[in-house]
Amino acid sequence: MAKIGWIDISVPIKPGMARWPGDPDVRIRLVQDIKKGDSNNLSAISMGSHAGTHVDAPFHFFFKGAGIDTMPLGAAIGPARVIEIQNSTCVSKDELRTYRIRRGERILFKTRNSRYWRTAAFMKKFVYISLEAAEYLVAKQVRAVGMDYLSVGGNHKDGVQTHRKLLEAGIWIFEGLDLSRVKPGRYDLICLPLKILNSDGAPARAVVRRRPKS
Repeated sequence: MAKIGWIDISVPIKPGMARWPGDPDVRIRLVQDIKKGDSNNLSAISMGSHAGTHVDAPFHFFFKGAGIDTMPLGAAIGPARVIEIQNSTCVSKDELRTYRIRRGERILFKTRNSRYWRTAAFMKKFVYISLEAAEYLVAKQVRAVGMDYLSVGGNHKDGVQTHRKLLEAGIWIFEGLDLSRVKPGRYDLICLPLKILNSDGAPARAVVRRRPKS
């Protein structure tokens, strides 16, 4: 049997990459440089807490919400299901009903968004999770939700509302995934954010591995 390998579904952090409007630019510069005679290379990195692939903590939208350092490891490590969304506007409740989502699942949504990582421009009309769909996910008591662009909520609709609905229910949010090389199905997932004390979110490295069919 061929060995099933891990697939990296995180996007590279780099200057000029797509970012949410108003978020800080990514800046990376060498403060020590071997080419200039230093004994080693050392970089200074500046970016927002929601740059690229990242995890949202409840504190992102709730003043007394938990920080990213309190995220239970079980939310981001374990079985996950990649669902390919056909709707070109949003993840809708009607479409979700066809997938028989169960309590405790980690759900990653693959949409047309994944192709947007080919450009550094922010794409305003990305597929998002509608508030009605978020309410459905809350009712199903999923453990975590992942989206293949910079927000689970829309740019012009259901932005704050979708975030608040999911986070208030204790559902952890993974954003900025690149699922372009991942087929729908069941996987093992690891998506661990940096452990930043009391932070509203943090960049993460996310990988998946296809689960063998039982």
